[in-house]
Formats: sequence, structure tokens, C-alpha cells
Amino acid sequence: MRNVVAAVALAVVLTGCSSGAPSDKQSGAPGTGSPTSGTSAPGSTGSSGANPTAPVQPPVSISEEKPVVPPNVTPVPKEKVISTSLSDLYRSEAYVFGDGRDIEVFGVGGGCKEARAEVTAQSAELVQITLVTITKQPPGTVCTQEIRQVPLTVRLDAPLGDRRLVLESREETG
Repeated sequence: MRNVVAAVALAVVLTGCSSGAPSDKQSGAPGTGSPTSGTSAPGSTGSSGANPTAPVQPPVSISEEKPVVPPNVTPVPKEKVISTSLSDLYRSEAYVFGDGRDIEVFGVGGGCKEARAEVTAQSAELVQITLVTITKQPPGTVCTQEIRQVPLTVRLDAPLGDRRLVLESREETG
């Protein structure tokens, strides 16, 4: 992973195209209990719910080595996270915070790629979250090929509790 990050950083420096990068602040709002509620990441478009004035900020900050987890945030146990369909570009970890209905996961974004998370299924046994990467390249523009982990927050209908969490990914063009 470090080699990929180093290669991407070198490519960005060599191309000299670092302007227009999205900011590191997240905006987005949790859904209001619909099964497809979710929020978006920096520079992303989201499928947020009906309350756009109440953004949920990601509680966990990530670095190359290890996430920094505040005391009021609980990691979802690894044995409860099913991420077998994710490529190695994605982190297979998740965190619960707030009243147990807010879940933070990590998508992939950067350059002309935006990230979004969607709750695609909820049952008494499991919750499925899809990490969406959207490629947007306006005509006549050049995009950097940077890729970074993007914290994304979704809101569930009910607290995660003992349910298993299934993480999947999808690519879209916008």
C-alpha cells in the first residue's frame, strides 16, 4: 500500500496538477431512517436524507498506519464485518458512534473520483453498506490519479447492535 501511495504522490508531483483538490472537510447529512440513507465525503455528492442542515462529521481520523479512534466511538469487531468482495484499495473496518445508528466506513476518492456510502439493506441479522466511487471528469480537464481513504458516515434505521455488517463497492461515472 505504501508503494501505491508513493507512486501516486510522485505522479501528482510530476504532473503538477494539484489544484482543484477537494477539501478535507466532510459535509453531508444522515438519512432519516430510509434504507438508502447515506452521506458523502469531501467533494462528493451524497444520497443524504431530509435534514441537510445537520451534517454528521466523521469521528475517526485515519493515517497511513492506524486510525485515531476517540473514546466515544466503538470499532465494529472484525468478525462481524464481511468485506470479502472489497478490493485492497478499501479499508475493511467500520466504527459505531452516536446512538449506535451512525456507522463510519471508508471509501475511495481523490482527483476526479468522489466517494459516497449507501445503506442498501437492513435486516434483523445484517446491514449492507455499499461504498460508491463516482468518476467525474469534465470535458477538457485533466485529473490527478491520487487515491485516498475517505471517511463516510451512514445512519441506520436502528442501532447496529449484534448485526453483521456487509461492505460492498460499486463504481459509477457521473
